[in-house]
Amino acid sequence: MSSTEMEKAYQPQDFEDRIYNSWMENECFKPAGDKDKDPFVIVIPPPNVTGVLHMGHGLNNSLQDILIRYYRMKGRPTLWVPGTDHAGIATQHVVERKLRAKGLSREALGREKFLEETWKVKQDHHETISRQLRKIGASCDWSRERFTMDDGLSQAVREVFVNLYEKDMIYKGSYLVNWCSSCGTALADDEVEHEEVNGFLYRYKYPFADGSGHIEIATTRPETMFGDTAVAVNPDDDRYKDLIGKELILPLTGRTIMLIADNYVDKEFGSGAVKITPAHDPNDWEIGNRHQLEKINILNPDGTMNSHCPEFVQGMSVKEARKATVARLEEEGFYLGKDERPHQVGHCYRCSTVIEPYMSPQWFVRMEPLAQKALKAWEDGEIVFYPKKWENTYRHWLENIRDWCISRQLWWGHRIPVWYCDSCGELMVKRDDPHHCDKCGGDNIRQDEDVLDTWFSSWLWPFSTLGWPQKTDDLAAFYPTSSLVTAYDIIFFWVSRMIMAGLEFTGKVPFRDVYIHQLVRDKQGRKMSKSLGNGIDPLDIVGEYGADSLKFTLAFMAAQGQDILIDHESFKLGSKFANKVWNASRYILMNLDGAPADVSTVEKSDVDRWIYHRLNQTAAEVEKALASYKFNDAAHQLYEFFWNDFCDWYIEASKLDLYSKEEGRKQRAQALLADLLVKSLKMLHPFLSFITEEIYSKIPGCEGFLISADQPEFSESQVDDEAFDTFNRIQQLVKGIRTLRSEFTIPPEKKVRAVVRCDENFTGFDGFKRNRELIASFINGEIEIVQGAEVDHDGAVGVASAGFEAFVFVREVVDLDKEKAKLEKEIKQLQKLKASTEGKLKNENFLSRAPEQVIEKEKGKLVEFADRIEKISSYLKGF
Repeated sequence: MSSTEMEKAYQPQDFEDRIYNSWMENECFKPAGDKDKDPFVIVIPPPNVTGVLHMGHGLNNSLQDILIRYYRMKGRPTLWVPGTDHAGIATQHVVERKLRAKGLSREALGREKFLEETWKVKQDHHETISRQLRKIGASCDWSRERFTMDDGLSQAVREVFVNLYEKDMIYKGSYLVNWCSSCGTALADDEVEHEEVNGFLYRYKYPFADGSGHIEIATTRPETMFGDTAVAVNPDDDRYKDLIGKELILPLTGRTIMLIADNYVDKEFGSGAVKITPAHDPNDWEIGNRHQLEKINILNPDGTMNSHCPEFVQGMSVKEARKATVARLEEEGFYLGKDERPHQVGHCYRCSTVIEPYMSPQWFVRMEPLAQKALKAWEDGEIVFYPKKWENTYRHWLENIRDWCISRQLWWGHRIPVWYCDSCGELMVKRDDPHHCDKCGGDNIRQDEDVLDTWFSSWLWPFSTLGWPQKTDDLAAFYPTSSLVTAYDIIFFWVSRMIMAGLEFTGKVPFRDVYIHQLVRDKQGRKMSKSLGNGIDPLDIVGEYGADSLKFTLAFMAAQGQDILIDHESFKLGSKFANKVWNASRYILMNLDGAPADVSTVEKSDVDRWIYHRLNQTAAEVEKALASYKFNDAAHQLYEFFWNDFCDWYIEASKLDLYSKEEGRKQRAQALLADLLVKSLKMLHPFLSFITEEIYSKIPGCEGFLISADQPEFSESQVDDEAFDTFNRIQQLVKGIRTLRSEFTIPPEKKVRAVVRCDENFTGFDGFKRNRELIASFINGEIEIVQGAEVDHDGAVGVASAGFEAFVFVREVVDLDKEKAKLEKEIKQLQKLKASTEGKLKNENFLSRAPEQVIEKEKGKLVEFADRIEKISSYLKGF
């Protein structure tokens, strides 16, 4: 790439799209690198195909991109597989909403036409998501993009279903499931979100059939009484021991039910008697099985009361039926009252409809055998979680796992590969679509109407995306993958199941590292949502600040175990840093005369050796941070090195040589600055990808793409503790003198005179002497370095440090009397504040009432006041 002059202002919109297209055209995202090195592979957590990228996606994909770009530059064959999820419930919702707007329904359209419409919607939304990912700079290998319903993944889904069925790990039966009446489908346990709502505990009586009295019942759901098939008490409850086995009349129905005994019942709760509704409560289901009770379903699929209920509630919604049932109980003399009671209510994770326990024929996977393998893999160290605390969540879920309901009453999704023969009743589970019955040979066969849970395809994602069940080159080269980067809320849905599937079908864990990243919240700590209107569109940030500012800011704030609290203004951090990189690079390029000299021939000074030592240290720290997924640590290290070490110190130091008339000094500075800039850009590239690529393309002598260049490696040969110590002392000296200049408001253009007296045994004396010219340029003054001798410091203020003391002759540049009066005034004010704070900390009333953090803050103030008083006193003493 040829060198051209950089624009004066950093305008990311001028080059980000151009650079991304150039990367794509030159296939920079495809795996390359040293085939002898372990590949680094990530499969993208596939976003829902009908969704749009929110800030959580922005974080997730930014962190993955950092890892991919870093290990690509480390020379490892690197692959990031992109893709989208068909999102059964969510996508069907979108399409049905569009149909309703046209006055249509899926039933009126028919299954085939409905699916045609859904594929069209999928295509439109998919293009939006892909465009968004490109816009934020995601360096995925788009040639390997997958979709959970493409032909290859569909084959994998069918193979897994049949395989598990043949192992008797998939079964069908009528069981109690979580039913969303709005979506019209069953949900798995982990698709139900529980939240506390304010409700009532309704009390009413069930009379004994023989007229000998009644039993009091309390429930939050009185409408379910029409499915009651027993009342249960604890067998050790003396109040009811003699009544067990008696018949009760179920109010409003005329049915009789039995009083039974079961240890599940808590004697201390309410009246100690519990109504049992096996078809509408998970615990009652278990009791019903133990006592062989009838299971009566009282709901229609749309959530209305069915014909098993009295006529007065048939066709009503659950909410309407509750109100009508309570009114009728009161009318007929059964009602005893109600008490306010907050309780947990399950809601659909997609549409927030209240979930009803519902008896329905469904397909299930036996999970315990799979969970045991996944648990052992973690115990054996094959799976590692970052942060480690999430391992407890993983273990708890696997140890308490229940069978997975995998059938969904939808049209959009993978159709269950089961066929029924209506002639002979044969059930067939097939890898390929059958044309006739295996048993009777007839063609009167039909496929199961249900589709599989969306997660049934997603749990195969790490290996199905690489070609499984075929033995592909990609599967051989890139499986198992390296890392999974995801959010905590799908540890159950996805992470654990992928591990189970990987072990069951490939014999290997699908990845070793699981990095659970933070949630992005607003500045008040609230989750971002449409309803609150506090969301931030990542593309808005890209439009205003650039993709690099988005990625760097998120990484800089991504501390493990802490949610990220941001607002629109937060992204100025990344924007300011990108501007610093741009301006520093532009300054260096403006001072290059063509291709710089070979840096290996340049003799290095103390400050040169120091900056290479710091670059080497930074490379090591970044590698260590990314290996443990501490993205914020890596970003902080890079920020500190480039802004503080390279810009504030080294570039300033280089001006002595760059503007020198002495033969060779300018060329020496140019060679070093260019080399250090290239190495800095390489380290920054994973975090600031576009700007670094743009600058790299303008540096004389740089060929190819930065994205494919080598990442700087830590080298023992670059460790230079001597240079680090020397320059560290110089920094202490310069900072001390600069602080004095600031304290006495000495204008930057005014030169100061200083004398540095070093102790006899101070090992930094020679370093100070060698770098006297450099120190003088840093402080804008004249400096004398002496060792051991006494210094006439009349009119000077001293700055002491370990092994040396610097005297700055402030009298020569400021009005000492005026400065003395100003400092004496400040010290009096500080003494008053200190006394006030001391009084507060001695006040027992304050100490007993104030929060701990307030007390600690006051103690901190006291230390600050004391330190400042001590410093000003030393200045006055110097006068």
